[in-house]
Amino acid sequence: MRIKVRGMSCNHCVMAVRKALEATPGVERVVEVSLERGEAVVEGRPDLDAVVAAIEREGYRAEVVEA
Repeated sequence: MRIKVRGMSCNHCVMAVRKALEATPGVERVVEVSLERGEAVVEGRPDLDAVVAAIEREGYRAEVVEA
């Protein structure tokens, strides 16, 4: 699953998004969180709304672009 993440500006942001995704039920592995591309890639079968909500709770905007 590929998620567009808006609002990340530093490595602290990357770690916050990674931790939020790792804590989301159904996420088996966070493959990557890229500051440069503004996106995250995860493996597993998480609920799409739960993934977006987890990132948005951290203060970023998120949109699933490839399930």
